[in-house]
Amino acid sequence: MANLKIELVKSLNGRLEKHIATAHSLGLRKIGNVSIQPDNTQTRGKIAKIGYLLQVTEVE
Repeated sequence: MANLKIELVKSLNGRLEKHIATAHSLGLRKIGNVSIQPDNTQTRGKIAKIGYLLQVTEVE
């Protein structure tokens, strides 16, 4: 099963509370934080919601 490397590349300052909560649920709190998450529908949904703040790459 593939995993996704998710990096927060834009600040959470001034964002909607739901978007901040979504970032925190992915383990991202500050710019430059990286999280490895499973590639499933839940993770893809979170990425779709706050994709404009993230950089996503696939890892094995």
